[in-house]
Amino acid sequence: MHCIVFSHLRWAFVYQRPQHLMSRLAARTPVWFLEEPVFDEGEPWLERGLPVAGVTVLRPHTPVAAPGFHDDQLGSIRLLLRDLIEASNLVDYIAWFYTPMALPLIADLHPSAVVFDCMDELSAFKGAPLQLRQRETALLRRADLVLTGGPSLYEAKRHRHPNVLCLPNAVDAAHYAPGRLGEKPEHAAEASRLQGHLAAPRLGYFGVIDERFDVELLTALVDTRPAWHFVLVGPVVKIDESTLPRRPNLTWLGQQPYELLPQLVAGWDVCLLPFALNESTRFISPTKTLEYLAAEKPVVSTAVHDVLELYGDVVRVRADIPSFIAACEEALAEGETERRARIRKSDARVARYSWDRTVEVIEDTVAAAVEMARVLPPRREVTGDTLSVAKGLHVVQRASTPTGS
Repeated sequence: MHCIVFSHLRWAFVYQRPQHLMSRLAARTPVWFLEEPVFDEGEPWLERGLPVAGVTVLRPHTPVAAPGFHDDQLGSIRLLLRDLIEASNLVDYIAWFYTPMALPLIADLHPSAVVFDCMDELSAFKGAPLQLRQRETALLRRADLVLTGGPSLYEAKRHRHPNVLCLPNAVDAAHYAPGRLGEKPEHAAEASRLQGHLAAPRLGYFGVIDERFDVELLTALVDTRPAWHFVLVGPVVKIDESTLPRRPNLTWLGQQPYELLPQLVAGWDVCLLPFALNESTRFISPTKTLEYLAAEKPVVSTAVHDVLELYGDVVRVRADIPSFIAACEEALAEGETERRARIRKSDARVARYSWDRTVEVIEDTVAAAVEMARVLPPRREVTGDTLSVAKGLHVVQRASTPTGS
């Protein structure tokens, strides 16, 4: 069994759910990770990369300037994909979607099962294609299994498909464990070069900086607390960089390697989740929440639904700018006894969410979906009577009497 992944995110972009899952699934089955195309004059061709063992990243090059999996791109990509499948003798494979926009690419294919890993409500993002909602509806009709990255997305999708599993984002706790920081002295040296000269206290954020980021909140933080230093790590996309504040106590480090993040976080006193509360953040479930907790740092967040529901007892969640600033002050004033109690609680929460265990759940669930697909037609009515959810990787069937917890 192979896995062909259709992704709107590039493998070399911010390291998140697709990379975590596919790098682990690749230990069991070969993964073909198809990215969005790039413009290239001449005949279409397929660039290949091998970022980790078992994962082949496929990047179509086409003479079409349209962005993403635009309809104008699909003809060229479909031919490249067909040639790949024939040349590699791919007979038994799963089609795994991160974006519904790529759905037409499998119109003439015969995957053993179709999986939709819904990690974001893409239609709410800035610049989303107009036909994305319609194509998602078609993907929900075609899919054998739907995964959601958090409870809010689960509630939004669970009545639209007969087999929905809430599989919250997880964490590689060992990657961020403070006790392992000394294993990579070269990373410690690089982190020191980037931020070692900055005054304490340091409050930091890593992740994509786009329309989901609360620029007004950040501006208020840096202006009202000039003695604090703020460190922002991550690429700026889809927003005008000139709208971002520039202050002496604010350092923008841009995108940094995933391997370096633990060393950067280790130098922060408080970790931030400064998300705007708007349509684009209504369904987000930030992976970095657990990563901050695994690093044993106090975390302050705006009132994102999934953060409050999943981590509200271990993260300081605040609804407005004054209370957010006050929560940062509380975190900075934390005493040793309070710090130890917080870390014990955070460690217990982190232990519930492991990418390794998530992949084990996925393997079992996908295997069941493949078996089901063999006896059911590829397009079936949504009955809504076999819904399931995995809360903290404990699967609960919603069809009848709940089992598990």
